[in-house]
Amino acid sequence: MNVLRFSDLCAQGKASGQRVFIRADLNVPQDDAGNITEDTRVRASVPCIQLALDAGAAVMVTSHLGRPTEGAFKPEDSLAPVAKRLSELLGRDVPLVADWVDGVAVQPGQVVLLENCRVNKGEKKNDEALAKKLAALCDIYVNDAFGTAHRAEATTYGIAQFAKIASAGPLLAAEIDAITKALASPKRPLVAIVAGSKVSTKLTILQALAKNVDQLIVGGGIANTFMLAAGLKIGKSLAEPDLVDQAKAVIAAMSARGAAVPIPVDVVTAKTFAADAAATVKAADEVADDDLILDIGPKTAAQLAAQLKQAGTIVWNGPVGVFEFDAFANGTKVLAEAIAQSEGFSIAGGGDTLAAIAKYGIEKDVGYISTGGGAFLEILEGKTLPALEILEKRAAG
Repeated sequence: MNVLRFSDLCAQGKASGQRVFIRADLNVPQDDAGNITEDTRVRASVPCIQLALDAGAAVMVTSHLGRPTEGAFKPEDSLAPVAKRLSELLGRDVPLVADWVDGVAVQPGQVVLLENCRVNKGEKKNDEALAKKLAALCDIYVNDAFGTAHRAEATTYGIAQFAKIASAGPLLAAEIDAITKALASPKRPLVAIVAGSKVSTKLTILQALAKNVDQLIVGGGIANTFMLAAGLKIGKSLAEPDLVDQAKAVIAAMSARGAAVPIPVDVVTAKTFAADAAATVKAADEVADDDLILDIGPKTAAQLAAQLKQAGTIVWNGPVGVFEFDAFANGTKVLAEAIAQSEGFSIAGGGDTLAAIAKYGIEKDVGYISTGGGAFLEILEGKTLPALEILEKRAAG
């Protein structure tokens, strides 16, 4: 994917004295008092901002936060907590600017945070008049928000269309590089783990990956539907029986290429869905009518771990069991540790996946951890993300 990189512009001295507009992803979780409870996204935005400041640019940064109503700003929509945290991380005051669409006062060497961009009327619908106003604010537009790349909005698409120069920030560029390495030119064998409660939400991803991967590991409720497709009983486990034919089609598509969807040989069951439920390991063909399958069994986990350790490339989206409950966390733990030990390149994304990575402390052993939830899933589906598409178009002239 050929895009203009902001780091290259800075290295060439093209950002010096220029007005730079950075679209970051600062949509952080907060408690009831408005305090930031997890600041990963704010910390991840710092390198791009620092790059622009070091280059001598006049820097404007904006982001969405939550789901505000356009044209109706409320105190809980404010990026004030983010401005405070950014000030701490950058070691300088970061003023928060409201009502900024018609003009922003900022000098080279300074940085300001522009209030929640989703409060602006026309943001979500990518209103052309708004996009042109935003483009007029800057000399260089920088998209550094992969988490919003699947949305065509005024600050992610429209401004890139009309700005003098449109570029990718270091965070977005790293996502592009990692995704290209994992999906466009992967080292084989390519193994994908797709897990979650429902096949229906990830059916298109499974169908897209079935054309490309060498092993497609399914987990969670998705695995239960595939067990049904393989003729196994799953008791009262979460599944989608009406999608068994689609699961069979994915298995057939993989088999036709000499690839496989490994079906669990053993599972961990319980009679109730609870953290203190008694866990029982059973062979996959011995599940009782009143059983709930809440994890893959130790034999299955060991077999899959062996495959992961031999992989050239691993794409991971979703834990394979109810890892929040310790009795049903072993499958996800074993696979996470296998990914950490694998010499292959690994890319992981999705909220639950990130929680599992944090729980097992393997952050440093995963090749790339994607910051985008929905955007990461759409990339796996083979979709073109609007924010990347417009940057490509601008780079091509």
